[in-house]
Amino acid sequence: MVDKKGPRVGSTVGCLAMGLGYYALHKTYTNGPGSVPLPLICLFTFVAGAGGSSGFGGAIKTAAMNFPKNRGTATAFPVAAFGLSAFFFSLISSLALPNNTAGFLLFLSIGTFLMIAIPAFFMRILPHSAKYSALLSEADNRAEEHKRSRHRRRDTSTEPGTRDQSVSGPSSSEVSLLNETTRAEMPELSKLDTEDSSHAAVDTSGDEDDSHSADDAHGSVYADLRGWALLRVIEFYQLFIIIGVLTGIGLMTINNIGNNAQALWSHWDENTPAEVIHQRQSMHVSIISIASFTGRLCSGIGSDIIVERLHMSRIWCFVLSSLLFCIAQVCGLTLESPNFLFVLSTISGLGYGFLFGVGPSITADTFGPHGLSQNWGTMTLSPIIFANIYNLMYGRIYDHHSNIRPSGHRECLDGLLCYKDAYWVTFFSSIASIILCLWTIRHGRPAKQRGRKSDADERHLA
Repeated sequence: MVDKKGPRVGSTVGCLAMGLGYYALHKTYTNGPGSVPLPLICLFTFVAGAGGSSGFGGAIKTAAMNFPKNRGTATAFPVAAFGLSAFFFSLISSLALPNNTAGFLLFLSIGTFLMIAIPAFFMRILPHSAKYSALLSEADNRAEEHKRSRHRRRDTSTEPGTRDQSVSGPSSSEVSLLNETTRAEMPELSKLDTEDSSHAAVDTSGDEDDSHSADDAHGSVYADLRGWALLRVIEFYQLFIIIGVLTGIGLMTINNIGNNAQALWSHWDENTPAEVIHQRQSMHVSIISIASFTGRLCSGIGSDIIVERLHMSRIWCFVLSSLLFCIAQVCGLTLESPNFLFVLSTISGLGYGFLFGVGPSITADTFGPHGLSQNWGTMTLSPIIFANIYNLMYGRIYDHHSNIRPSGHRECLDGLLCYKDAYWVTFFSSIASIILCLWTIRHGRPAKQRGRKSDADERHLA
């Protein structure tokens, strides 16, 4: 929807979906248990989540299209804000709405609606400025103006960067009348019209549109590849697996950092109050959120430096993310004191941030920016597969070392042994991801050369 209709439409739908979804959850909670069937509650949650994805997709597409030469930095800011939003809302809720779940859901409904609706009014993809060209003589200037007027009559596109950029033209009678009138007034244009008719394929889009397309696809391996066509190129499988594996590694720690803290504190001091453990769990969640925000900004800005100044691939940021995750897994394997668990939280948050901060720009660099929303949405399906694998593995290992208390709750008092085996698996997975990233960079050089050669051949034939 964002790629076809533009980011403003996607953001508008997103703010409405999030506002309605969270408000429905607020009413459901207020009315009490049994007031709404479980399938409807799932539907409300789905609507709110889909709205967040739609609004996020609109912001990413706008940033990537409007700043093609600084795509990493431009997309890093909305990606970083997206990662920090949970910390922002939870902090305000803890200060203004403590122990008020109904009020928090209402706050989410109003807050998310306004935070997307207000910026959506100003969002649009701007056409890029025309490149420098030499001054024309008077006759050439009149000829060029005549040529552009014909392009303006044929071009009815609504917004740059959208897929529906249809081209229509005047009727045959209007064309004949225009040609006769023009030739009578400016005989020197007869030769120009003859040349234009022999290059109709080029003139359909216009010189300015060609320059826009070239700028939009700045540095991309493929000018515009999306949908089922992704399945025919190896770059899709490379990025899909890398993002999936690294996301799964990161989410295993992010989703279970509370269990890590519980296991370590219970083994370190069995008399530790439950309130202290809960405070430490919340602290680790905040550390991960802030570290992820920092990593997203650094990777986005750093990737532009890597590309523009060092003339290297952005995927080196994936290599750095893999290295950070590798170090984090070593911490997960060795840290026995709960007082130093923040090291694991910090490094995991940074690695996760470096992954997602540069992910959209790498997707645009590989498959072109015009289908970025669809392609990035496809890429983010990989965490559904790999994150579930790693989380289920962690849960099975943790449960194996746990005992069932009389209350029915599971409790593990073995400390590091409660989850150590899970971090061995993610450690070797992070090493495998480093190897895959390096192979992708090595493979990407000839692929990019082939893509540039193909684009050059198309321009030559045109």
